[in-house]
Amino acid sequence: MPKNLLIVESPAKAKTLKKYLGKDFEVLASYGHVRDLVPKNGAVDVDHGYAMNYETIARNAKHVDAIARAAAAADTILLAPDPDREGEAIAWHISELLKSKRALKGKTMKRVVFYEITQSAVQDAVAHPREIAMPLVNAQQARRALDYLVGFNLSPLLWRKIRPGLSAGRVQSPALRLIVERELEIEKFNSREYWSVHLDTQKNSTLFKAKLFQFQGKKLEQLGIGSQAEYDAIHAKLAAAKLPPKVVRVEKKGKQRSPAAPFTTSTLQQEAVRKLGMTSDRTMRTAQSLYEGVDIGGQTTGLITYMRTDSLNLANEAVADIRGYIKDNFAADYLPVKQPLYKSKAKNAQEAHEAIRPTSIARTPDSLRDHLNIDQMRLYEMIWKRTLASQMSPARFDTVSVDIRLSSDDTLFRASGQTLVFPGFIGVYMEDVDDAEEEDSAKLPPLAEGDVLPADKLYGEQHFTQPPPRFSEASLVKSLEEYGIGRPSTYATIISTLQAREYATLDKKRFVPTDVGRVVIKFLTEHFTRYVDYGFTANLEDELDEVSEGKRDWIPVLDEFWKGFNQLIVDKKDVDRPGTEILEEACPKCGKPLSKRLGKRGSFIGCTAYPECDYTRSLSGEEEPGEARKELGAHPETGQQVLLLRGPYGPY
Repeated sequence: MPKNLLIVESPAKAKTLKKYLGKDFEVLASYGHVRDLVPKNGAVDVDHGYAMNYETIARNAKHVDAIARAAAAADTILLAPDPDREGEAIAWHISELLKSKRALKGKTMKRVVFYEITQSAVQDAVAHPREIAMPLVNAQQARRALDYLVGFNLSPLLWRKIRPGLSAGRVQSPALRLIVERELEIEKFNSREYWSVHLDTQKNSTLFKAKLFQFQGKKLEQLGIGSQAEYDAIHAKLAAAKLPPKVVRVEKKGKQRSPAAPFTTSTLQQEAVRKLGMTSDRTMRTAQSLYEGVDIGGQTTGLITYMRTDSLNLANEAVADIRGYIKDNFAADYLPVKQPLYKSKAKNAQEAHEAIRPTSIARTPDSLRDHLNIDQMRLYEMIWKRTLASQMSPARFDTVSVDIRLSSDDTLFRASGQTLVFPGFIGVYMEDVDDAEEEDSAKLPPLAEGDVLPADKLYGEQHFTQPPPRFSEASLVKSLEEYGIGRPSTYATIISTLQAREYATLDKKRFVPTDVGRVVIKFLTEHFTRYVDYGFTANLEDELDEVSEGKRDWIPVLDEFWKGFNQLIVDKKDVDRPGTEILEEACPKCGKPLSKRLGKRGSFIGCTAYPECDYTRSLSGEEEPGEARKELGAHPETGQQVLLLRGPYGPY
């Protein structure tokens, strides 16, 4: 029997590690978390120091038993779940279960951590084990306890006040608030008309367009021409100008664009949505498979570093390899003299110490095409290109700005353009941007002050201001990160949970809150304002970070949260039920007032005399008598009555 037992979460990871460690090691998988809070009241005992009442997760009990049997036969037990809080907690839970089964007597048990699944990284980690980091474990326990205390106490209140089956999450609720508030912004938005004025001209047969930016010595704001009448007046004055268009200023300058930083969890999810059309959840599952290892020519190989990280750093060895690759495969200009350095914009960084990168830059996407599925290939190629580009020289542009006078009263048009002089990193990878306006990259002919140009066409374009766009997955993840809501490992779960609970749906890849989502947020913002506040949620995340760093004890964090939250739960027991609005309209069936109400699948209009009166209709006005029924006859085999009923999706 092997004398060393190494325990990881996933069987795919176990398979890869077994090949690296050889016959002296048995490698087993826990198949994820092995324990969780019991799903009942009192799982977190607030009266006894917030003691956590755990139980073994039923589906993983057999895996725990297998680990315990192997541990009894081994001399050394190495705990190797992922290198973050969740992984540290899994390691601790496994150790606690093994202790309870008396499987550790006379054994050595240590924690090993690696950020990439390569032979050298794994063997180095095994050679340098450590103790379980209890600050990380306690941060995870605190997060789990907070989520339990919110969900188990607030959800029943939502059942009573709104409708059965609803739930509220500590982190999901502020995320939903972002979506709902954006929708309210859009609904309140008043679009304004404005006009722009353009001059089509040319030189040496090269056509280009200039835009009016100064009229009679006064600079025009974007909304400066607010109606067609105003435009017509300006157009008439310009058309009457006796002087031909004349170039009065030419400004040329160079511009650089630097590459984007290597991927973090957040930017990987954002870019995968924009470039690949992959959801956050799908992105993380694909990244997990690339991290855990893919079979390449009979050898299972980890292709990327750990994918849950806020860090923008790259290991020195990796940077040296990347710079070497650039030197060998590109012209000298593409390799910057100094290594580019990047500073994180995230409110706080988690434990993983590197950005997401390929484990070997020499392993090109082309070399892997026969070994990866479509999602793996597309995601790996994006990670590989982004990593390579992050260490390359900036792109260089020549920009030119030209002012053209049309009359003698300081009325000026401006044309701008840019030309790519040196592609640099753009030759490999260009970052996408969500909801961005296109840059003006028009090609202008060579122009000089004093040039007189023809006025080929003078015309206006009508525009209307646009409301802020709804959140896409990419922009929502970006906002969550900017507000400090959640952490890298939670973004995908937050988004999928909001959809699973039917609080928000995707329409043309943009989030739209459902009626239920709106009512839940209205209730929470009115009665639990502090707990859906972005700043409060972010500060609590910061406190959990301090727990993970050993700077703060976790019990006082729970205690401070629970005392205020519990009192609010008690105080709000008797608040009015939201979502019912009495209308100034009588029921056509019984004469009682009608009301706007929240049903299982959204808002509808119903009679206040329900259940005595069953009149309902949709908000659009279509009558939907929910209890309407028609007897169709008897079933030929059972003799039971067959009824035609009307449900939320029509007759059945």
